[in-house]
Amino acid sequence: MIIGVDEAGRGPLAGPVVAAAVVLGNELPSGVGDSKKLSPKRRAALDEQLRATCRWAVAVVEPREIDRINIFQATMEAMTRCVAELAAQLAHPPLEVLIDGNQTPTNRCAEWRWPARAIVGGDGIEPVIGAASIIAKEWRDRMMIEASEAHPHYGWERNKGYGTAEHMEALRVYGPCSLHRQSFAPVAQATLL
Repeated sequence: MIIGVDEAGRGPLAGPVVAAAVVLGNELPSGVGDSKKLSPKRRAALDEQLRATCRWAVAVVEPREIDRINIFQATMEAMTRCVAELAAQLAHPPLEVLIDGNQTPTNRCAEWRWPARAIVGGDGIEPVIGAASIIAKEWRDRMMIEASEAHPHYGWERNKGYGTAEHMEALRVYGPCSLHRQSFAPVAQATLL
């Protein structure tokens, strides 16, 4: 029983960081890999297939908590929460948790209690991490599209909270909102204007 974990949303100026944990089903849809290398249409189709055939869990850490504990720790917390939720659904604890990146929550989150291995570029190497990458990215993208309805100035339906020229101009004109990460320099600077 191997769990794959990946996150989406470490770099944006707004919105949450989202982590997904996945245990693959018996049949892996073709094309599972790094979510950033898939077309939006293909990624959405794979997300739907994966959520229908795999065991999975998602955890969200909101901007206020990111500001309070920093983005790195928020990412570790999101990973810990989604693995805890998924592990609670399983009959046996996972043999190992494979995490995209170069660090794991081991010794960083008090609740982390599973053997873990970080794999740089793991979303393109290990299908179970690729599946988590797809689910996390699609989950976060849907959240940002929904948030764009309440905050239309920032173009989140297009930029998903990243610091594009459009988003930066909207920050300059309208200032930040409650979904912005106040601890991120461009947002903090916009607050001073």
